[in-house]
Parts: sequence; structure tokens; C-alpha cells
Amino acid sequence: MGLAKSVLSELLEAFPDWRPQMYFKSSLTALSHAMEDLVLAGDDRPLVIATFQKERFYRQETQRYKKVAQKSQQVYVLASPETDFVNSSREYEMVAFEPTDALVQEWHLVVVSHTFTSCLITREKNYLPDSQKKTIANSDNNRRFEGIWTCERKLSQRAAQILLERILIYRPELKEKIARAQMEYFPSTRKMIGISRLDSFQINPDPFVERLVAYLQASQYKLIKANKNLAVKEEKERLINSLTTAIRRSLNPEEILKIAVKQLGERLNIGRCLIYRCTGNDQQVNIEHEYLGEGVSSLKGMIWHLKDNPLIQEIIQRRESISIDDTMTDPRISTLNKLVRKSSIFSWLLVPIIYQGNLLGIIELHHCTFSTTVWVREDINLVDAIAVQIGVALIQAESYANLQNLNAQLAALDRTRSNLVAITGHELRTPLSTIQVCLESLSSDPDILPELRDVMLDTALQDAERMRKLIQDFLTLSQLESGRVIWHPEPLSLPECVELSLSNLFARSRNIEIPTIENLVPAESPLVWADGEWLVEVICKLLDNACKFTTVDGIVTLEVLVNKKDTNLLEMIISDSGRGIEPSLLETIFDLFYQEEGALRRSAGGTGLGLAICRQIVTGWGGVLWAKSAGKNKGSQFHFTIPLARDR
Repeated sequence: MGLAKSVLSELLEAFPDWRPQMYFKSSLTALSHAMEDLVLAGDDRPLVIATFQKERFYRQETQRYKKVAQKSQQVYVLASPETDFVNSSREYEMVAFEPTDALVQEWHLVVVSHTFTSCLITREKNYLPDSQKKTIANSDNNRRFEGIWTCERKLSQRAAQILLERILIYRPELKEKIARAQMEYFPSTRKMIGISRLDSFQINPDPFVERLVAYLQASQYKLIKANKNLAVKEEKERLINSLTTAIRRSLNPEEILKIAVKQLGERLNIGRCLIYRCTGNDQQVNIEHEYLGEGVSSLKGMIWHLKDNPLIQEIIQRRESISIDDTMTDPRISTLNKLVRKSSIFSWLLVPIIYQGNLLGIIELHHCTFSTTVWVREDINLVDAIAVQIGVALIQAESYANLQNLNAQLAALDRTRSNLVAITGHELRTPLSTIQVCLESLSSDPDILPELRDVMLDTALQDAERMRKLIQDFLTLSQLESGRVIWHPEPLSLPECVELSLSNLFARSRNIEIPTIENLVPAESPLVWADGEWLVEVICKLLDNACKFTTVDGIVTLEVLVNKKDTNLLEMIISDSGRGIEPSLLETIFDLFYQEEGALRRSAGGTGLGLAICRQIVTGWGGVLWAKSAGKNKGSQFHFTIPLARDR
């Protein structure tokens, strides 16, 4: 059913003296809105016919046409359906035309009332060759249409008649409604068909008219010249828009550079294009992103020395592009002759990628054929504009990555807050309840047996100690995270620190069964450089952690060895044969408040702060703390490094 004939063509056949003008899409949008606003502002009840190339364009204007329909019963909207646009009668008549209809390439709006008329009849003009259409993404703002916009009544009535005839093809059931519109808005339409607007107007050539025609001719020539300049600018904007569209599909900086170098090299038909990240302080960069023309050798993987390159240094200082038409004669190339010959660079353009005055990288364009290429100002300005877009894309990508990191940190902080509330409440409430029960029993029952009194006092003291440790852990963590800790490193005997830690553990566990402790730290171990108080704290907490998750028939072992990666570090290992750790959790266990069984469902006590505190302490003296485990019920090993004191 689709009609191949254009409404504009039919209208120009009826009015052959009219010549279509060229409009950009933005102009048509403004004209259409102005015509619709005229309907909305008036008291007349006009005939309104609007066509949209695609349903998605219609959806952008749905609310406006609902308001227009409140002004008149004769409102018709046509569109090519994509999802749910169908023939229907709602606030206005909806007409779905076939994708093969010429209307799919057209943009029309006709308003006919008793007091005024307005007519916009256009069709899209595809100004790009077929070869470019396949490779260049045309910007929506650059779409152009040819057509007529006028308030001339006869032409507007004829345009409305053509569109009403088209509507009847798709919706014959509207025949009576359309007949009423014809009777009301243009009863003499048939007499008007084919009437030229010049029938009632004869040109009387006189000197004024001749001067006016000459003026119009001169204006037309100026317009043609201006259009040529606009075409050049449009090509530049189209290239920038297409490149911008391509590079902003990704928020990965490396992917952006990969796309940009390919798009830029292909669009400019260059021999070689390089894009690399650098700052004014970088000594050298590795060439990773490259586009090559046919027969051009690759520089990918090469080290580009920036400090020794006078062109790069000039860019860093001036923050401006540098163009060299002939590298064989330019005096600035004297120190770069070897590089130029090896890379076959005969013409060279270097453009900085700058954002808010900061150098983010450099674009290099190389002509690699033995001929002089003159870099014209327009080409340099084009690459400058593209460099700006690449800079913006890189900053946006980095901002997005930073935002993701911040969101992750916020989520972690929220989890920390929730865990803090849950664990603190649990760890404080439980011993407080026990202490309260014991003290109430002791105070209310003076005849309680001495043995039971001793048990209650011992229980209250143990839970008070538990609360003290909890509060002490919070205070310790606060000190470490705020940076208020003053370290006092000194040469220390590691075996003595281990013995002190074991004595501390045995004193606190005198009434509790613990696993067997094997101290394999040799007495002749070299001195280490650390703060003794904090070193003992780390060993105590790791021993306490190992005993907590190891049954009484298990074994906890302490041993020491020289670190394999750095012989200036001593590596201490605390191993156990206990519960073990899932390999996927070997890093998670060092998070604040981490509890394998959850905050409130734990078979072993603790706040989940011990390992986090240990890592903070070890990091404070320049060491590293990590865990190893073969999995559940296969034991675990905690390793941390301590600097040796021999070089201090």
C-alpha cells in the first residue's frame, strides 16, 4: 500500500513556481513548535495534520499533540510504526503508514484555520555519498531537509488536501470526518488545484525591480559561497561528532585511545597515527595505540623518549600543536634524524591532549611517503578539536572510575557501620548481661556458697576483661587509621618478642584449654627493626586468632625465615591445623568487622577487628601481612614481614 511519490513533489507539481529551500533539522523543530504554539495560543479550531518519519520522533511530541487536540477535533498524526503506533482514534486521529511510503523520508505540518494558514512540507535530503554513509555516523543535528514553509493560504490548503487523500488510503473509515474538514476549511479546493500564486501577480520591470533582482542575485552568490564554507565546517563537525560518538561508547581509558587512534587514522587517511598518555614530567612512554596505513612500518611496543625530544618539550612548554611539513629540512629535527629515518616520518604533526590546562597525552600524525605534505590550518584545527574531545572522554572515563571506587567505598562504609552496630551491641550486651546477673546474685543472696561466689566473681571479671579488650581494639584501630600513632622502631630480638607474646597468651588462657603451641623460632635469629610494643601486639593477636579457630588437640606453630623476594626482610609465619579459610576469602578476612559466620552467629568470640589491626600495624613499619590456606578444615598460615636491623 505504501506510496512512492513525495508529498513535496505533488505540491511542487501543483505550484511549479515555488522553489524549495534548505532547512536543518533544528530549524524544522523550531518552525514546527512555533506553528503548534500558534494553534495553542489561539481561539480558532483549525485543521492540523502532522507527519513523523518514525514513531520514536512522534513519541517526543506526544504531550504537545494532546494539548493541540484540545483545541480542535480535526487533528491527524501520521507516523511509521516501530513498536505500538497503530491506526486509532484517541484524542486525535493516528495514522500508521507503511515503511515503504515516501512519508518515511518527509516532515510535514499543515495548519488551516479560518483566520490563518501555515504550511511546512519537507523531505530529507541525503547529501552524503553512499560510500560515506557506510563509514560516517551522521549527527542528528546535521540532518538536512528541502522543502517549503509558507503562510500562503492556497498552497497550505492544497498541501492539506494531498495529506488528507493519503490518510484516506490508510484509514478509509475516516471518509465522513475528512469530508467535513474539506467543507469547513477549503470548500473551493477543486478550483484551486493547479493555480499558480503568480496568476494574480505580474512583475513590472522598472529600475527598482532591476536593482532588487541584481541584489538578490548577488545575495545568492554570497549564499552559495557561504554554503561552501558551511559544507567544509559541516564536514569538520561531522568528523568530530562521529569520532566523539565512537570514543564515548566506552568508559575505559585504554579502550577510548584504541578507538580514537583507529577512527582518526582512518578518517584522515594518514600513514601513521599514534596516541599515548603522558604528563609534563614523564621521561618516556611505551607506544601502545597505533594506526597504520598500507605499507607503513609499526612502532608499537617502542619506547618513545620524551625528555630528549625537543618537539615534545616544546609542546609541554607551549601547550600548542607543532607541524612540520618536511622533516628533511626542518632544523628542529637535527637531534631526531635517527628516529625520523627509522620511522620513515617525512611530515609530522604533534597535537597535545589537554584538559583544563593539564597535559593528558599527545596525538602524532606521520606522513610516511617520500613527499612534502603541507599541514594547513584547517587540518590542524580539526585535530585540535578532536584532541579536546579525546581529553574530555578520558576525564569522563576517569571520573566514572573514581565514582565507582567512591561508590564501592561508600558501600563498604555502610557495611562497616552496620557491622559496627551489630557487633558492638552483641559484644557489649552479652558480657554486661553476665556481669549484671552475677553482681545481682551476689548482692541479693548473702548466703550464697563460697564456691559459687568465686565462680560468679571469676565470670564477671572475665567478661569485664572481654569488654576492656573490645574497647581497646576500637581505640587501637582509631589511632592507627587516624595516623596518630608515633612509632618507636629499634633493634629487637624476635625470639624475645615471641616469648613475651606466648607468656601473655598463657596468662590469659590459664583456665582455658588451648591447642599445642610449637615455637620454632631459633634463638639466634637476627635482630629486626620495629616498635616492640606493636610487634608483640601483632604476634599476640595472630596467636589468639589461631587458637580460637583450632581445636584443643590441634597444633599452632611459630617459625621464621628470610623473605625470598627481599633478603632485607625477615618473614614470620604463624600456622595452625584448625578450621582453615576458603581461598576466595584470603583477602576478605582482613576487612574491618569481617566474621566468617556473620556478625551475630559466631561459634568463636571476637569483633572482627584483630586481623585488620594487625595489617595496619605491619603496614606501619613497612611490612606486608597475608594469609594462606588450602581450604576448609585444612589449617591456615599467616605470614608477615619485618625489616632487619642490620642496615639501620
